[in-house]
Amino acid sequence: MAADSKPEDYPYEIDEQLTGFDSSVSSVKTMLEKLMSVPRNDLLQKLDPLDQAKLDLMSAYTLNSLFWMYLVTQGVNPREHGIKQELERIRTYMNRVKEITDKKKAARLDKGAAARFVRNALYEPDEKGSRKKAASKKAAATSDILPPKRLKQS
Repeated sequence: MAADSKPEDYPYEIDEQLTGFDSSVSSVKTMLEKLMSVPRNDLLQKLDPLDQAKLDLMSAYTLNSLFWMYLVTQGVNPREHGIKQELERIRTYMNRVKEITDKKKAARLDKGAAARFVRNALYEPDEKGSRKKAASKKAAATSDILPPKRLKQS
């Protein structure tokens, strides 16, 4: 687009912007050709419902964005056009899908594992030894109180 036209046709200051715009349009065209080469029904059958929703939202957002750009090139202010509300509506649905995806990825609490963590974190190895020491002290204390056993005399 910009490479085909002569520099006299437009101001030199916007040459870089036009070149960037041309390359962007070419990459969008390539992506759309790839998407349109596969029949939609075949594509949707291979996807789970969440991915189908993502594809539908991406397609709607892309088409509406392209229409936004078309309005700009025609001199219409897209902010005053109904396309703005449509893009906002699609964005809200995209956010909902993102929340659902994030919830799926979120870590779930394994209550059994958490209980084992807490139990083992509170475990004190001296506890067993202190029980034995307490038992031996108790036995020693009771042996002091009891009279010594008499040996049988024969």
